[in-house]
Amino acid sequence: MRIGILGGTFDPPHIAHLHAGEVAYRQLDLDEVRFIPAGAPWQKAGKEVSLAEDRFAMTRLATAEVEYFLADDREVHRDGWTYTADTLATFPDDDELFLILGADAAAKVPTWHRSHEVTKRATIAVAPRSDTERSAVDSVLGDHVWLEMSRLEVSGTELRAWIAAGRSARFLVTDPVWRYLADHDLYS
Repeated sequence: MRIGILGGTFDPPHIAHLHAGEVAYRQLDLDEVRFIPAGAPWQKAGKEVSLAEDRFAMTRLATAEVEYFLADDREVHRDGWTYTADTLATFPDDDELFLILGADAAAKVPTWHRSHEVTKRATIAVAPRSDTERSAVDSVLGDHVWLEMSRLEVSGTELRAWIAAGRSARFLVTDPVWRYLADHDLYS
């Protein structure tokens, strides 16, 4: 199978995540796109992160309406820090993997734990971001592909701050996620 993997904190999952998944699905002729919330993201050490169960529930809600999107909980139940190299190793060897990353994250792949295993196991599919120059990614990654997509300037950090300030994130997240945020009083 040709599988796209879109991982991250998903705190909360928003429309830019879904758009990147959709573009990758079509451009790379994928069979499916798996959205994998990090259980204990090592890159967020020392920062406040919502409970993994809430982040997975929101990811499941965000992807439920798209038959080729799957919310995958393989990192949520893992003990200790979650590393992309470990996650990629859980897929069968005959699966062709495409790791979907924003340009900001792609430029930092060489700093990741066991990054050589990540780039050996998966092709990096890069979503352009206005805060990261293409040359910053091209200069540090070997085999990778750029996704041809709109740049949606939405971030979880921004959405959490808006909600905490009493502003609405509606239409930047799917309606079921928006309702989940309200019902569980997340970020306020």
